[in-house]
Amino acid sequence: QWPTSATASSTMASGIPSPWTSEKSEGEESEGGPIVPTVRAAVLVAGPSMPPSWRAGPGWSCTIGALMASESDKDGTGTGVETPDAGFRPELLDLFDALPNVMFCMKGTDDRYTAVNQAFVRRSGRRSKRDVVGARAVDLFPGPLAERYEEQDATVFATGEPLRDELELIRRPDRSTGWYLTTKLPIVDDGVVVGLVSVSRDLETPSDEGIAVESLTRVVELVQARLADPLRVSDMAAAAGCTEGQLERRMKKVFGLTATQYVLRARVDRAAARLIDSDDPIAVVAAECGFYDQANLTRQFGRLAGETPARFRAAHSG
Repeated sequence: QWPTSATASSTMASGIPSPWTSEKSEGEESEGGPIVPTVRAAVLVAGPSMPPSWRAGPGWSCTIGALMASESDKDGTGTGVETPDAGFRPELLDLFDALPNVMFCMKGTDDRYTAVNQAFVRRSGRRSKRDVVGARAVDLFPGPLAERYEEQDATVFATGEPLRDELELIRRPDRSTGWYLTTKLPIVDDGVVVGLVSVSRDLETPSDEGIAVESLTRVVELVQARLADPLRVSDMAAAAGCTEGQLERRMKKVFGLTATQYVLRARVDRAAARLIDSDDPIAVVAAECGFYDQANLTRQFGRLAGETPARFRAAHSG
């Protein structure tokens, strides 16, 4: 049985070097051109019981979530520009492609995508990975949304700190919208951030049965009834008949969100529906949906949806 510990140390018991690093020698090259570090996604921890073909060797380092390798130029041009899926074991890419509700991507510090899964391709509205790899967010997504993605990435690149559980309202290629939780992790090579990996999970609406099992029906009803009013986590916990800590665990289990994130999601959902179904001024919509004022709605809506309420309304009119 393979090890399951998520502990990452500079030197593991098996003698494998620090995670998120590569071991290529400076200036080392292959026949195809310069060796380029790339991430190999996995869900394993390196260890002595790992199959030999997966163990660390020259140019390898392992950690949960990634295997980093030194790969020569894959397109045969000697430019160092990788073709789609370069550096990935086929079975690992198949794993990501088998997750229809999870978008995966990897990109370098030049903001260009170096690997994506099929769900990401569909999200971008393109037909194949070759249309996405090598492009930037500004080439694939609406301006405000692309700017927000690159701002997030710039923060990860600059700080070397991960971005976790970022709630986002994303418009799909069919123009429908859906809620996602995004996590972005830096890729570090010899102490320098050289890229990032990102996973966005579709927060599908849970069934009524699932909500009821966790005693959250009254919480959902309370939130919907009091969207326009201040709502505290303690109020929600009282409705569920549990402590705040228990409520948070139940909300995470059923909705994938904290209690505060759930309330914000419900308010933005209500605002989005009102923007589409009514001609009421945005200030009125903001007040009805529990935002302090129009500026507060615009700021929160823009952060989550990547566009202003006015732009969202215009895009869904007619």
